[in-house]
Amino acid sequence: MVEENNLNPFKGKVAIIPGGSKGMGKATARHFVELGGSVCIIARNLEILKQAAQEIESKKTDESQFIEIISCDATDMDKLKPLLTDFINKHGTPDYLFNFVGFAIVQYLEKLTLEDFKRNMDVNYYGQLVPTLIILPYFMEAKKGYISFTSSVLGFMAIMGYSTYVPSKFAIVGLAEILRHELLPYNIKVSILFPTDTDTPGFAEENKLKPQECKIISESGTIMTADEVAEVFIDGVLNEIFEILPGEAALQIKDMRENPADIRGVLDSLYKRARRKTKRKI
Repeated sequence: MVEENNLNPFKGKVAIIPGGSKGMGKATARHFVELGGSVCIIARNLEILKQAAQEIESKKTDESQFIEIISCDATDMDKLKPLLTDFINKHGTPDYLFNFVGFAIVQYLEKLTLEDFKRNMDVNYYGQLVPTLIILPYFMEAKKGYISFTSSVLGFMAIMGYSTYVPSKFAIVGLAEILRHELLPYNIKVSILFPTDTDTPGFAEENKLKPQECKIISESGTIMTADEVAEVFIDGVLNEIFEILPGEAALQIKDMRENPADIRGVLDSLYKRARRKTKRKI
């Protein structure tokens, strides 16, 4: 957690937060503002953006702070680039880009279409890549900046039902890895967040179509709140940690790297047990 003698570590700093109107993105924006910073949150739905901005506004600790909104699809380079360019012309190069855009299509594999795979990749990968490509030239010119991406525990392991989601989250890990390495000469920091199941509006939508076996497997883990994840994330950013691992994610990634066969065996056993409970044969 933030030390008591540094209560405003983001004073004078600015973060752009695609996916900042709901869930972990909004919780992060709140915490960033509480700690002295200013934010620009990006999402498609203007009304939800306005509501989020009003909520975040109440967390300001100083009149110099600002909360701005951009209503735009983060996957649309042509529309988003001029809007972010206007923001930067007004406020200068930001200090942080926190990417939280993403969602999950959770369904049996045989019920999925190619369009489902394309849609999940488009939002989860390109929805984080596009803002990064727009902001990156400014960071490189300034030779400073901080970019974070949001993957998932399903960015290093997999369970049934997430056939469209898992590849997109693995892709985000690869993007973070290469940018971390290539941007070293520019003093641009990179982090990647690996949330576990988190109580967000998106998670509630997932559960509406989630296969019963997937629900049973998920019950073996814990659910974090968006605020809990945001606190861990902010702490990780302040300490410039590359892999930010809330809750059980730290143990899970360690086990997956050290004993992958064992972890896959546990997941397979959970799946077989879930199939038996749902009367489905395996």
